[in-house]
Amino acid sequence: MKIVKADYIYINGKYKKDYGILFNDKIEVVDIYNNLIFKYPDLDIIDGGENSVLYAGFINTHTHLEFSANKTTLKYGSFLPWLYSVIENRDELINSCDEVIIDNAINDMLKSGITSFGAISSLGLDLDACIKAPHRVVFFNELIGSNPQTVDSLYQDFLQRFEASSLYQDDLVTPAIAIHSPYSVHPIVLKKAISFAKNKKVPLSAHLLESKAERDWLDNSDGDFKEFFSSFFNQSKAVTTVDEFITSFDSYPTHFTHCTEANNNDLKRLKEKGHSVAHCPRSNRLLGCSRLEIEKLIDFNLPFSVATDGLSSNFSLNIFDELRGALMLHNKADINLLSKKLIDSITTVAGKVLGLKCGDIKEGYFADFVIIKLPQKPQREEDIALLTILHTKEVDKLYIGGKKYV
Repeated sequence: MKIVKADYIYINGKYKKDYGILFNDKIEVVDIYNNLIFKYPDLDIIDGGENSVLYAGFINTHTHLEFSANKTTLKYGSFLPWLYSVIENRDELINSCDEVIIDNAINDMLKSGITSFGAISSLGLDLDACIKAPHRVVFFNELIGSNPQTVDSLYQDFLQRFEASSLYQDDLVTPAIAIHSPYSVHPIVLKKAISFAKNKKVPLSAHLLESKAERDWLDNSDGDFKEFFSSFFNQSKAVTTVDEFITSFDSYPTHFTHCTEANNNDLKRLKEKGHSVAHCPRSNRLLGCSRLEIEKLIDFNLPFSVATDGLSSNFSLNIFDELRGALMLHNKADINLLSKKLIDSITTVAGKVLGLKCGDIKEGYFADFVIIKLPQKPQREEDIALLTILHTKEVDKLYIGGKKYV
């Protein structure tokens, strides 16, 4: 066992001074530092150093690694042009996304303090890299298919990918299920997938209301998606409505991604049914989506994580880049309150969303933690969350299961 100390440790929403942690692979004791060294005088001490802050390891609940080869290929600015560019360049991007590229993306997450992440996998091509990663990985096998003639074969492929990811739970990989979106998954298959998730008791996620085009299509079978579905799928009517889709998940808490076009009734419904939201601010901006009104999530007490999405709609998987993006986007929220909510969104909230025993500095939780260093001593405790977000690009130290990786 070892003891780690820092100038401040973020515990139960407070920045505690003069505290330490006794740990091996799990956190054994959280106590005042002097008490720990009195009780355990012969243990090695890890000192975070001057102006250090220790957090539970950061968690990125939603990213796509299979498109990590994208740099300058895809079209940004509006959702439909981006989607067309994905379809046009999909094979090229997937074929060029080898394990080295995925490993580099994973390593970038590690350096910014991410100790766990949710990988949304369309084809299973990122599974090997996720198995080898030091992180805890919740591997979301994605289900897609709205055409009744092809949904059975797509569902069987999904089941095979799920079973493949289920073989590696001893390697920190948790199998999970992702529903692509309400417009791309047939209701019959959706019902089967939700039932499957409940039976397996695994995390469930779904993209929801990312663009105005999606909202118009689901509400009225009209708008920018009309030509898209007519051209590609010979489809003139949406397979479901917003209300029907959300209602399908009433019996199983789900992490819904984006929700930029969700109205007050939608958000209240998500809260009432125990769901949560993954907010990807930079991705939403690059694809010309509306601003998710994060102040409403706070008012409704609707749990939310902040996540990077993938490099198909972002320029880095650095969680601090994402937090800064959120901080600047949401100018209506009190900056200190928002900063604390953002820190909680990648620790406490994210851990609960993914069903992981991490995200908190708590006895019995995995010893997944990071230490960052501020450039100067903070003058006020209430500023530490904001200063952490503003001044950190990479963490100073990172531990997963008590092992040091940074």
